[in-house]
Amino acid sequence: MSMMSVSALPLMNPSHGIEKLNESSSFLNTNENKGLRITGTFIDEISHDIPHQNWGEKEWDQDFQYMKAIGIDTVIMIRSGYRKFITYPSEYLISKGCYKPPVDLLELFLKLADQHGMKFFFGLYDSGEFWDTGDLTKEIESNRFVIDEVWKNYGSRYKSFQGWYLSGEISRRTKGAIESFYALGKQCKDVSNGLPTFISPYIDGQKAVAAASSTLSKSEAVSIKEHEEEWNTIFSGIHQVIDACAFQDGHIDYDELDIFFEVNKKLADRYDIDCWTNAESFDRDMPIKFFPIKFEKLKLKLEAAKRANYDKAITFEFSHFMSPQSAYRQAGHLYHRYKEYFNI
Repeated sequence: MSMMSVSALPLMNPSHGIEKLNESSSFLNTNENKGLRITGTFIDEISHDIPHQNWGEKEWDQDFQYMKAIGIDTVIMIRSGYRKFITYPSEYLISKGCYKPPVDLLELFLKLADQHGMKFFFGLYDSGEFWDTGDLTKEIESNRFVIDEVWKNYGSRYKSFQGWYLSGEISRRTKGAIESFYALGKQCKDVSNGLPTFISPYIDGQKAVAAASSTLSKSEAVSIKEHEEEWNTIFSGIHQVIDACAFQDGHIDYDELDIFFEVNKKLADRYDIDCWTNAESFDRDMPIKFFPIKFEKLKLKLEAAKRANYDKAITFEFSHFMSPQSAYRQAGHLYHRYKEYFNI
């Protein structure tokens, strides 16, 4: 088959092409039925499966500006420590063998949240014992001290300190889940005059595989009936001290989003719990873990959350997977596609 010579190809008027692109604003703006906008993000500075970016105050300040520019009003420290690494110089945790951090990240984040008019939620300490034993009550003892210590030293000093995140990540009726969430949620509320608390469990779907695993899916996934029954039991035991639940959305397939989201919202409404979505901005479908998600996939998840009338969307997490200054170049592109989609 012959090919047309380059000289025979019709020439496009460069300015005409630019005008056409500008008129349409973006190839993404073809759907008026927009998804739920992300208004909160976790901050993960005690990472164990994504790289540390080694940012200082300047980089963090810039990131808060990027967050605010797309409407993020809430930042959540996903955990104040994991095993021996901690985010603030806790006298209690250091006495138990944790390393003294070179920078008080808790104070830095609170200061920046104050400066940029954002709410800050404090994530509790993760000793790692739950992952070793499967018993979430193992996280109660150390956090009893952490909650009191943090509220005394930081809570009353910063206007942005507006809530608590109970960092135990469960998916099913895990051993000790109800007891742990109830005890820690109650203490958080009691010490802070009722500031809100929330949890972010995951759905035990087909993509709920270990981060260190080379596989992308498993055959034994939870059924929608099992999910509903187990979380009805959990919510019935903790709803008095938990204000919101943000189920992680990345462990189920995209064609399962609506059915699981519908059940999550029904359960949350039953127990007067705010129903949030943790819209993961990293991709669980890739053989290399973890890279920024393809925008189309994030779009599908946010639109499903909107259809389910969810109350708020947060993400794990902006700084690695959506920020223009992330170590991943793809993150900045995701940020720009997100802005185009929402006409920001």
